[in-house]
Amino acid sequence: MGLTTGVSAERNRALIKRFYDAFDRHDGDTMAECYAPDARFSDPAFGELRGREIGGMWRMLTGRSEDLDVELPEHDAGETTGTAHWIARYTFSTGRPVVNDIQARFRFENGLIAEHDDDFSFHRWSRQALGLPGLLLGWTPLLQGKVQKQARGQLDDFLAEDASAQDAPAS
Repeated sequence: MGLTTGVSAERNRALIKRFYDAFDRHDGDTMAECYAPDARFSDPAFGELRGREIGGMWRMLTGRSEDLDVELPEHDAGETTGTAHWIARYTFSTGRPVVNDIQARFRFENGLIAEHDDDFSFHRWSRQALGLPGLLLGWTPLLQGKVQKQARGQLDDFLAEDASAQDAPAS
């Protein structure tokens, strides 16, 4: 069922597996190591991220979610591209349980993820995470824009704190 065979295809399949295994272990640092320095990421909740923002997002998400469970039912890769079907189960900050079913597409360069696009139903996610507002407004660009703005603000704060911690002298 593989996209293609060969050393690069096997390496890329292993990289996808390593990435999602780290996600399930809440290991954002290992996830960040899977990306090229100038990588691009996008999904319906964060929009588009680049470079260090991507690793920061994964460190933030894995560090904040105590009950996160990640399942990788299927994945595949060829010499330069790959796909994954993954499912995340967690409690959102509203206290509501979420099961998010996601399709991912990857492009690889030099054994790392250069591009990563996650696709999921924002309306389905918002109904679970936000309740009635998500049910009523989850299909609108207005709610998605608001969620992206809030997610981006949280990421910017996290990255600023992370940079401060890295710049602080060791005691």
